[in-house]
Amino acid sequence: MRDNLFSFFFFLGIVIISIIFFPSFFLPQKIVIIGGKLMGYWTSFCLRLFLSTKILVKGRENIITNEKFFIASSHQSMFETFFLQTIFNSPVFILKKELLTIPVFGWYLKKIGSIPIKRDKISKDNLGFFNEVSRAVLNSDRPLLIFPQGTRVLPHERPTLKKGASRIYEKLKISCQPVAINSGYIWPKKGNKKPGRTITISILPAINKGLETNKFLKILEEKIYSELDLIN
Repeated sequence: MRDNLFSFFFFLGIVIISIIFFPSFFLPQKIVIIGGKLMGYWTSFCLRLFLSTKILVKGRENIITNEKFFIASSHQSMFETFFLQTIFNSPVFILKKELLTIPVFGWYLKKIGSIPIKRDKISKDNLGFFNEVSRAVLNSDRPLLIFPQGTRVLPHERPTLKKGASRIYEKLKISCQPVAINSGYIWPKKGNKKPGRTITISILPAINKGLETNKFLKILEEKIYSELDLIN
């Protein structure tokens, strides 16, 4: 019952916010970004109201503030897609190209500057991927956000991280902000949502630029998975 109430009001709210901000598709990008943050706050409100979910953010003091950086976050549910916009400065999402084809929501993702990529494929679009990423970094103070697991995974799964994160780290020569989130226990990619639990977002110390790429990816994986073992 609570699961159904949550789903109904959550998606209803997302639709209403999308309708309210629809005119912003013809306005400056910063207006649409406000709508994205509102969706993040709406997500947390619905979780608290309908599922009695507590949301704990650890490590805010670790957020990089004095240089360009990208965020590499674990990915277990839809939660982080919405809520991380309320913690960081409206991050630029690096995401699956298929998401941009979703009516209205895909338009929103495109308008806020999200960068699509076709996973595990060499295509004309992917060959220009790093040019888009470079432009996003150079022309904005917004951080990049990538989910290096590639897709939503179950809380106990520990897949090898995709190499896209290490390529960004190598080519852009910027630091990385690892983030571990245990949202899959509350909002799994399949099955019913679990009320009365805590979602923990753990913002981990930065991995400074300049490491060899394989070493970077190994450190990133160890940091995220070690933290998930602690907060799960």
